Amino acid sequence: MARPASRHPTELELEILKVIWRAGPQPVTRVRDELAGFRDLAVTSVTTVMNIMVRKGYLKKSKASGTYVYTARAGEAATSRRMLKDVIERVFDGSAAAVVVGLLQTADLDDADIREIQGLLDRQKGGKP
Repeated sequence: MARPASRHPTELELEILKVIWRAGPQPVTRVRDELAGFRDLAVTSVTTVMNIMVRKGYLKKSKASGTYVYTARAGEAATSRRMLKDVIERVFDGSAAAVVVGLLQTADLDDADIREIQGLLDRQKGGKP
């Protein structure tokens, strides 16, 4: 039985999106070069994955100066929010508080992190930062 399609990018698709979000529209060869530091992939493999991402709606493909260039169709913030919301629903039964407690219990926070979190909580509560 075939695996059902994911509502979110796979690990490799997300890595490709991060390259494009960081660097802007890119041809396959540049994306492959960026991934080469931690993934040894052939250009043909990256091309295949990126064309699948076009069909899934994650990327847009256009021709520029004789080569195909890929552009992200969704922004990083929107994609991460959508993925985080899914994790909150599936893993934490929709409880944002459970997520925050879990993060605080497992994260190694420094003073700057704590100040940033406290400021966000104050603003959420309506208090002064």
